[in-house]
Amino acid sequence: MTKTIRAILIDDEPLARRILKNYLAEIDKVEVVGEFENGFEGLKGINELKPDLVFLDIQMPKLNGFEMLELLDDLPHIVFTTAYDQFAVKAFENNAVDYLMKPFARDRLEAALDKARELICWPKAGNQTGELLHKLEHQVTTIDRIAVKTGNKIKIIYAEDIQYLESQDDYVMVYTAEGHFLKQKTMKFFESHLAPTSFIRVHRSYMVNIDSVSQVELYEKDSYIIKLKSGQTIPLSKTGYNRLRAALQF
Repeated sequence: MTKTIRAILIDDEPLARRILKNYLAEIDKVEVVGEFENGFEGLKGINELKPDLVFLDIQMPKLNGFEMLELLDDLPHIVFTTAYDQFAVKAFENNAVDYLMKPFARDRLEAALDKARELICWPKAGNQTGELLHKLEHQVTTIDRIAVKTGNKIKIIYAEDIQYLESQDDYVMVYTAEGHFLKQKTMKFFESHLAPTSFIRVHRSYMVNIDSVSQVELYEKDSYIIKLKSGQTIPLSKTGYNRLRAALQF
């Protein structure tokens, strides 16, 4: 017997949600169990409703689709919906269940659902969402904000507000004037994705926002430390010293 797919819709455009919901209402064995207008509500909805499938818009204000997925502990199957070509084929054609370029026809939606049924009904086929996030992590794109969990809340940290970052195994501690926040990413990820004109890897375990640097001090013979405007001090390796010296031209 064919399983009924429990789906939720996450899209900031009411019209887009209504069109998709109307299409799905005409297709057997699909039940829309929730719809949400932003990534914050969508994140909560996924955790509470545990859907089989999520139709997810990518470009949303405050928290976009990719940022939302990074914050989930259990990744659902995803069909992306987008009106932006640059987020489509190259980014995830082999990793999401499917993607739908807006506006899409009903038969295109049905094709996406056929792919989803195979993955949902035959779990050995795997969940491709995790593979998608891994692939996106290795794409060289500059990020200007980071989404982190803090208690039961989601906080958006803008790059210009970051003072420095500290590696902690498979996590990175992000330091700002408001406090410090743990993100499940590697330092290598941030070194590749934060603007190189603003952030310098100054030590195996540290990266600094050069706008936060107050001065470089001699610690001992041929050894230096960085003093930040906040008063914090962080170590500076020989390689990091050369990078920082080139960036600050001293």
